[in-house]
Amino acid sequence: MTNNAQVIRDFIGAWSRLDPEELASYFTADGCYYNMPTQPVRGRDNVQKFIAGFIANWSSTDWEILHLVAQDDVVFCERVDRTAFASGGVDLPCLGVFEMTGGKIKEWRDYFDLNTFMRAAPQS
Repeated sequence: MTNNAQVIRDFIGAWSRLDPEELASYFTADGCYYNMPTQPVRGRDNVQKFIAGFIANWSSTDWEILHLVAQDDVVFCERVDRTAFASGGVDLPCLGVFEMTGGKIKEWRDYFDLNTFMRAAPQS
């Protein structure tokens, strides 16, 4: 049996490397990344492209896990995403809900206040 909690801990840690290909590798081929304030992104290749665009202006990020609870194929992870940009940064409280299949992320729904992120994000 896969330790889904550890997979998500590893996934959260991987964000600090800012490697879209590595991050997308945690998803099933048909996986879905759903930043709840925006539209869902379906399919591993599309998730990789979305992450690459999303993090393009980031200089670093470190995600602190506050609480992580796993039961069967569902993992809840409350965290603070600390992200730096060339022109500042943001500490973003988030709650991720992960539905897992075979040790991979089938669906990730991330809940956060989009305005908190947008006020800090660089404007292109």
